[in-house]
Amino acid sequence: MKKTLNKEKIKLLCMDLVMLVVLVLIDYYTKYLAVIKLKNQAAFNIIDGVLEFNYLENRGAAFGMLQNQKIFFVFIAVIFLSVIIFVLLRTPDDRKYRKLHILLTMIAAGAIGNMIDRLRFDYVVDFIYIVLINFPIFNVADMYVTFATVILIIQVLFVYKDNDFNFLSFNQKKFRELK
Repeated sequence: MKKTLNKEKIKLLCMDLVMLVVLVLIDYYTKYLAVIKLKNQAAFNIIDGVLEFNYLENRGAAFGMLQNQKIFFVFIAVIFLSVIIFVLLRTPDDRKYRKLHILLTMIAAGAIGNMIDRLRFDYVVDFIYIVLINFPIFNVADMYVTFATVILIIQVLFVYKDNDFNFLSFNQKKFRELK
């Protein structure tokens, strides 16, 4: 028996797509502003000693790890995006999964935003610096991924039940038939 997408599921996936595009555009616009306003300029204080905008071309991952590994980062992003698409397509259109859609779409938007930079420039434009704790410079796409991942972990640990993710399991009977 083949599963088809119902109207509610299509509507939900369209909303995911609209949200994805809006989030990527916001990330892109903030990076564009960072390039034209901050590149080759001194740091711009927002809250003295706490927060500033400071332009950085990041050729690595978080905390500057894995410098100049563009192919690796793009490959990982494609894998993550594929998994997210798979999960979103398989997720039931029940109301209890709406947060899952939002969180996965935010993670996808962050991955796409940074992947666009890597493909276009070979680096990611970072510009937000929390001076107070000397946190590595980051961007809006990083905020999407970090925030959504933390909330997703909390949701999985404390909100969803074990059987709430049965929709992701493979049908063993169908799998045996394919052999």
